[in-house]
Amino acid sequence: MTENILVKNPATGELIEEVKTNTNEEIEQALLKSHESFKTWSSVNAHERSRLLQKWSNLIQKNKESIAKVMTLESGKPIKESLGEVDYATSYIDWYAEEAKRLYGRTVPANTETKRIIITRQPVGPVAAITPWNFPAAMMTRKAAPALAAGCTFVVKPAEETPLTTMKLIELAHQAGIPNDVVQCVNGDGPTIGDIFTNSPYIRKITFTGSTPVGKSLITKSADTMKHVSMELGGHAPVIVAADADIDFAVNQTIASKFRNAGQTCICANRVLVHESIVDEYAQKLATAVRQLKLGNGLKEDTDVGPVINKGGFNKVVSQLEDAVSKGAEVLCGNEFNANQEKGYYFVHPTVLKDVNEEMNIMQEETFGPVIPITTFTELDRAITIANSTPYGLASYFFTNDYRTGVYLHENLNFGIVGWNDGAPSAAHAPFGGMKESGIGREGGTEGIEPYLETKYLSIGNL
Repeated sequence: MTENILVKNPATGELIEEVKTNTNEEIEQALLKSHESFKTWSSVNAHERSRLLQKWSNLIQKNKESIAKVMTLESGKPIKESLGEVDYATSYIDWYAEEAKRLYGRTVPANTETKRIIITRQPVGPVAAITPWNFPAAMMTRKAAPALAAGCTFVVKPAEETPLTTMKLIELAHQAGIPNDVVQCVNGDGPTIGDIFTNSPYIRKITFTGSTPVGKSLITKSADTMKHVSMELGGHAPVIVAADADIDFAVNQTIASKFRNAGQTCICANRVLVHESIVDEYAQKLATAVRQLKLGNGLKEDTDVGPVINKGGFNKVVSQLEDAVSKGAEVLCGNEFNANQEKGYYFVHPTVLKDVNEEMNIMQEETFGPVIPITTFTELDRAITIANSTPYGLASYFFTNDYRTGVYLHENLNFGIVGWNDGAPSAAHAPFGGMKESGIGREGGTEGIEPYLETKYLSIGNL
């Protein structure tokens, strides 16, 4: 790994900054430092770790505008979304600053008068994290905050497209007083660093957010050293709009879910299933609202939808659109592009498709772009079958005002996150994660710190 990383603005193709790539030896040294500092950091009392985390959060908030600008420059997302992500990122630090003080053990009544049984919790060890480009602040803090709160040391490899946000957050962590060797950042080629992480005898846990194939590879390679793993992987979220739904509300929430970060989120609406009795009204209102979204450079405050991150992402969206249209999908709006391969920017106009069917690739593969495909159903069980038909089970949404329909959908949708009349369910205080091939473990909530802890059982005899 000798070539430096050229971080470019996906809205313009312009070079933002050249980031030094770490050598294999430097990465190995970072892992050794993480191992050596673990003993000291894990012995720091929980209240002190909590105080340092809260100080880190406060420093991030003081630098909110500059962090958001960097995030928009390197990821392309609208500045208003970047500002929101900074708040979202610090919400995880704030939450786990408190959870650090609540890592309780327990005593268990023994089966004999001469014994005492005590259960304690301790940090799992040094943690290596690999984070994605689409949420460069929140995905880092969602992993780092519980790890540090539990007493683990932490090394993160950010996405090559968006390393600058993570590097700034690490710098602020050090300013807050968290020791340099306790939280570190390394940059370079993903597969190479992934192999170093999984092969290292010093790392006890791997945490990853990204594609399912990469997650499976990391799990396999971690098995040789029996590392703990947390995986937040791909999704293909369905949206079910029942016959009794509030259509205007469902439209607004669908847009909120789908077009955040230009549809490049793992939990955004990917397949919209609408009861046939209301599909015409829903589709018309949705297309009308989508046409009002402004596409452009994320640094402009009135931009609603930014660029697709790179050529590969753009080609996938275009391929899905071409496949759907060739198989009979009706374009209600969008299906237009503003791309310049030479300059390196790729925009897809927000698009709504109607008359989509299950034979189309867009119904089987995650899009990661600003396209909404609409299909119909008549029986609720048919909608559930379509929703559950993919290998993924991260997030799902439904809209109904009938509590019986809502409970039935909740119980039968095989997804780790379910939004009932809610297109934005993510929160630091709630467990985030998927079923099936969408991952292992949860991030957020009281559940989010569990993967960073070991349980130790002490039996005291001869009392």
